[in-house]
Amino acid sequence: MLIYKIFRADEWAAFQATGETAGAPVDLADGYIHFSTAAQVAETAAKHFAGVEGLVLLALDSTRLGDDLKWEPSRGGQLFPHLYRPLRLDEVLWDEAFPLGPEGHILPEGAA
Repeated sequence: MLIYKIFRADEWAAFQATGETAGAPVDLADGYIHFSTAAQVAETAAKHFAGVEGLVLLALDSTRLGDDLKWEPSRGGQLFPHLYRPLRLDEVLWDEAFPLGPEGHILPEGAA
């Protein structure tokens, strides 16, 4: 199953430069890296990135993240994937611009 991570451009650039990341500031504060499923990513963008331009959407194969990926209840009791270790660049399947349109962020083709 594909899962998704939203990064601001500077966060993505830092991740690319170092080859791994402990996540965005919210991830560091919570102690794990937040991901969303295809069904959750648009709501995540609307809730946490409303009006933010220059986002990047990363896709990962959840099965490649091992036992450090936990599915835990969050918004409305939905299970969200949380990674309890740094994310490595070689685990990213693809990255695409996640542009802001007039009605919110526009998901890249194949993301939902």
